Amino acid sequence: MALTIICQNKDPKPWVEELLRKDPSLDIRIWPNDGDCNEIVGALTWMHSEGALQDYPNLKWASSMGAGVDQFLNDAKVPAHIIITRLVTDQLAESMFEYVQTAVLYFFRQLDAYRNDQIQKVWRPLPAPSKLNLTIGIMGLGKLGKYLAEQFSNDGFQVVGWARSQKNIHNVTCYDQKALPDFLAKTNMLVCMLPLTEDTENILNADLFAQLPKGAHVINVARGAHLVEQDLIDALDSEQLSGACLDVFRTEPLPKAHPFWSHQNILITPHISSQTDPREVIPQILENYNRLQNGEVLLNLVDLERGY
Repeated sequence: MALTIICQNKDPKPWVEELLRKDPSLDIRIWPNDGDCNEIVGALTWMHSEGALQDYPNLKWASSMGAGVDQFLNDAKVPAHIIITRLVTDQLAESMFEYVQTAVLYFFRQLDAYRNDQIQKVWRPLPAPSKLNLTIGIMGLGKLGKYLAEQFSNDGFQVVGWARSQKNIHNVTCYDQKALPDFLAKTNMLVCMLPLTEDTENILNADLFAQLPKGAHVINVARGAHLVEQDLIDALDSEQLSGACLDVFRTEPLPKAHPFWSHQNILITPHISSQTDPREVIPQILENYNRLQNGEVLLNLVDLERGY
C-alpha cells in the first residue's frame, strides 16, 4: 500500500522527508510520477486538479495538506467512497491567532493611520485607543474560530461570535445564524473565519458592511470568495469601513492590476496567515494512515455536503 502526494503549489520534499523520518517503511509517491496507481490507498493533496482522485482505483482516503478543504469542495468528481480529512493542530491555531492578533493590533493602535500620515509627512498624535471601545466579532466558530475568540477574550478584549448554530464559549457572547444583524451591530473589528459554502460565499458584501458600526475594520483570513471585492472598495471609499486586512483572494496570486494593491486602506498579505509545518502535522497524518489500515474512524473528518 502506498501514499501519494498531489500538490501543485507546495514543495513536496519536506513532506516526504518528514514522513520517512517518522516511518522509513512507508511507500511514498509524488504525483504525477507516482507509479502504479492501483497500489495507492491514500493521498495528501493541496489544490489538486478536478478529477485527479479518479485515477486511483483503490484510493480509500485523501487528506488536505492544511486546514482548508477547497480542493475537495471544488472537485465534483471526488469518488463518493473516499474518506476526506483535514489537518487541525495547535500550531495552525497558534499561527492563525498570531496573524489575526497582529492585524487587530495594527488597526486598534491606529498604525494604519500613522502609516498614511508618514507618507504625507504629517505629525498627528491621535487620541489613545481603549479596549472598552472595541468589540472583536469572529464569524465562524469552528476549532480555529473558537480558539481565536478564547484568546482575544483572555487578552481582555470584548468578543462576540457568530456561527450557523448556537455555540457556548466562556466570556464570549455567541449568536446563531438568525441573529446576524445583532452580531454585526456590536462588531467594529470583524474577523472572517467561515468555511466556504453556498451559504457563506459572498457573505462579506455591501449589505453586511452597512450593518457594522461606521468606521469598522474587516479582516478576512478564510477564503477570497467570501468577499464581494467592489463592495469592500465602495465601503472603504464611503468611510463606512476604515480599513481591511486581506490574506485570501478570489484569484491568487493577486493580479498586478487589481485595485486592492493601491488602496491606502487595504493591507495585503499573500495567503500566509496560517502555514502548515510538516513536522507538526505528520504525526496526525500517520495516525490516520494507521487508523485506515486498522478499519478505525479517522481524525478530523470532512463532510463535503456541509462544506467542512
